[in-house]
Amino acid sequence: MELQKFLEHGEDYFLPNLSIDLVIIGYQDAKLKCLLLKLGNKWMLPGGYIKIDESTGDAVTRILEERTSLKKPHFKFLDVIGHKDRKFTKEFKAFFDIKKIPWRADYWINNRFVTLAYYSLVAIDDTNPKPGDFDEAAQWFSFDDLPDVGLDHGAILDTARRRLKEDVQREQLTYNLLPNEFTMPQLHNLHQTILMKSLDRSRFQKKILASGMFERLPKVKKETPGSNPYQYSLK
Repeated sequence: MELQKFLEHGEDYFLPNLSIDLVIIGYQDAKLKCLLLKLGNKWMLPGGYIKIDESTGDAVTRILEERTSLKKPHFKFLDVIGHKDRKFTKEFKAFFDIKKIPWRADYWINNRFVTLAYYSLVAIDDTNPKPGDFDEAAQWFSFDDLPDVGLDHGAILDTARRRLKEDVQREQLTYNLLPNEFTMPQLHNLHQTILMKSLDRSRFQKKILASGMFERLPKVKKETPGSNPYQYSLK
């Protein structure tokens, strides 16, 4: 949608006062990472608005596809953020001043917004990150080395990391962060990274196999010396 039309008539196309923010999480080089978009001199979570004729789930799927190019991305509801003063007029105006775009206080995006936050687990190598119409760049950052994050998105990132630690202890979902075929050592190291603690490898593997979710693949002959662990995939 053309920028001026979006700013002046967005309420004709999107649900007013409701937005979506996404914590898109990946795993690379033994680090847990998140995808951020650069808006002016700040980094933000990917997000967007809900079209009048679509469900919240369809909106999340659409926004995730726009930002990652994934057709059927994983996502999980995180939280509703809606404190009474949640509006970002000053931040938006500062960005528009940097871009030399005319600014009006009555633009609909200046209103108070409640946001529906979700987190999504993705295999980084399968993504093709794309910035939105307002954004200058899209980049992966380690959770342990985040840039200057704007709005209230830093708090949403903290919530997502805590929730992921809780969720992985209740259900199997971390395979979404790995390639379609992976080894038990890879999955074990991933869980240690998320939980930020050491896990007994033997007990971990028994628990994973007991879930019945994964299939062991035929072992491929390796031409170089060293260990050659079995690979697994989701059944």
